[in-house]
Amino acid sequence: MTEMLTVDLHPIFRSDRDIDAAVRTAIFRAARERIRTVEIISGKGSGKLKRRVLATLNQPHLKKLYRRVEADPANDGRVLVHF
Repeated sequence: MTEMLTVDLHPIFRSDRDIDAAVRTAIFRAARERIRTVEIISGKGSGKLKRRVLATLNQPHLKKLYRRVEADPANDGRVLVHF
C-alpha cells in the first residue's frame, strides 16, 4: 500500500478543466489503489487555486470517497486528503 500520492497543480493552474480533472483522477486513483493520503500542491499565491481545489473536493461524488480534507498547517499551499 502506498502512503502518499502527490499532485502538483503548478503546470496547469490556468485551466479550470485540467485542475478539476487532475484532482478527480487523483481521488479516484487513491480510492482504487488504497493510497492513504493525496497531497495536492496548489501553491501559496492569492488562494484562488486552493479554493478551486476545495470546491472540487466538496462535490458529493468525490466527498464520499475520502474521510477528511485538511489544509497543511505548516504550508498554506498544500491540501491533504485522507482516505
